[in-house]
Amino acid sequence: MFNLSERGRSIITLSIFIVFIGLLTALYYGRVDHICRCSVALFGLSIPLWLPKVYTPRGIFKKLLTPLYDTEVMALLGVFIAVHVSLVNVPFTTIDLFHKEWRNADMISHLLGGLVLWLIIARVLVEFNLSWREVLSYSIVAFYILAIGWEVAEKISESEISFITETLGNKIRDLVMDSMGMIIGIKIRKKLTSFRRS
Repeated sequence: MFNLSERGRSIITLSIFIVFIGLLTALYYGRVDHICRCSVALFGLSIPLWLPKVYTPRGIFKKLLTPLYDTEVMALLGVFIAVHVSLVNVPFTTIDLFHKEWRNADMISHLLGGLVLWLIIARVLVEFNLSWREVLSYSIVAFYILAIGWEVAEKISESEISFITETLGNKIRDLVMDSMGMIIGIKIRKKLTSFRRS
C-alpha cells in the first residue's frame, strides 16, 4: 500500500511537468494569481512522491492519509490538477478559459473534481471497515457538504474577486457536474473489486 506503482508515479510526474509549464507561462506573462496557483499545485502533487519515503502513518493517521498512498486516487488527482491549471491559463498563452474566454470550461474541472473528491472521501471511509452501503451513504453526505460549502465560499468571495462572479444557474450547473463526477467514481468503484481496505 505504501508504494506508488510505476504507472501512478509516471502520471503524477507528467502532471507535475504540465503544471511546471503552466508556472513558466505565468512567470513569463506576469500572472501573479497563476504563479501562486501553480506553486501550490506543484508542492501538492509532489507529496505522494516523497511522503511514503519519509513517513509511514499509524493508527488514525493511517486511515485518514490513505488517499495519499493510493496510486489510482493520486494519479487521478494529478490529472485533475494538470487539466484545471491548464484551463485557467492555457500554456504558452494568456488565454484563461476558466474565467474569461470560455466560462463553460469550469464544467470540465467540476466533473474531474467531483470524481476525485468522492474517491478521496470513499477511500478514507473504506479504511474504517464499513460496508459498501455505509461507504456510499456517508461519502455522498460528506461529498455534498464539501461541494456546497465550496460554492458558498466562492459566492462569499465574489465581493473580493470580481471575475469569479457566477449566477445561481451556474452554481447549480457546477453541482450537477460535481455530481456526475461522483457518479462516475461510484460506478468505477462498484465495478472494481480492488477498492477495499488494504
